Order: sequence, then C-alpha cells, then structure tokens
Amino acid sequence: MFLGEHQHTLDAKGRVSLPAKFRAQMTGSLVVSKGLENCLYVHSSDEYTQFLGQLTDRGDFDPKFRKVRRFFSSGALETELDSAGRISVSSNLREYAGLDKDVAVIGNGDRIELWDAEKWAAYNGETTDQIEDVTQELAELGIL
Repeated sequence: MFLGEHQHTLDAKGRVSLPAKFRAQMTGSLVVSKGLENCLYVHSSDEYTQFLGQLTDRGDFDPKFRKVRRFFSSGALETELDSAGRISVSSNLREYAGLDKDVAVIGNGDRIELWDAEKWAAYNGETTDQIEDVTQELAELGIL
C-alpha cells in the first residue's frame, strides 16, 4: 500500500526518484499513465493490467468505455526503476501533468501519483476545505 506525500525533483532527463518505501513495493515493470486531475498514475505492471482490464471487459460497443480506455492507455509508458530508484517520464506525460521541476509523489493506496508540486498544493488545499462536505455526502449515500 502506498501512503504519504513526498517532494522530489524531476531531473534534466525527465526522471524522478521514488521514495525508498515505495521502491520496495515496486519491483519489475511499472506503468506510468495519464491520471485524473492532470496528475500521472504509476502502477506495477500487474496492477495496471487489472486496472485496464476493468475497462477492457466492457467491450468496444460503449463509446464512453472506449474514451476512458484510450485516455488511460494512450501515452502510457512501461518503465522500470533504475539503479538510483528513479523512473523515466516521457515528454508527453510530463507535458500532460505540467511536470517541470518540483514533483509531489503521492501514495494513493494501490498506486503512486505524480503531481506538479504547485498543482498538488492547490488541489490539496481545495480538498481540505471541502472534505467535510464530501464525506457527509458519501455517508448519506451509505458509502462511508
């Protein structure tokens, strides 16, 4: 499970270091893909296969599922941790997420998210301001 918030820097070659406690859980092939709210998702290859499989199982006959599947799979990049614990992020994914230098590496349960540090700070501040209303709505729906 990935938890916590860590600040890292994107190097000139488009690589970002993952926190040591995340690296221990990310062995083998990794997949970096577009995420929601203009962040990037980092999954283990197995987790990404399961994630994409949920969309693939719906078939090609519903245009909404095709759009969502294309969103998450187009531009996705298979990579591995290098000897320094870094992953490469392609230029198209860096552009999508607005990653230039300072990167917030966020643990989000079954995946890691990469955010532009300023965008993360703004998003996190907005979420903090709204969290009581959101949790109340979810509780009323019986989800929490």
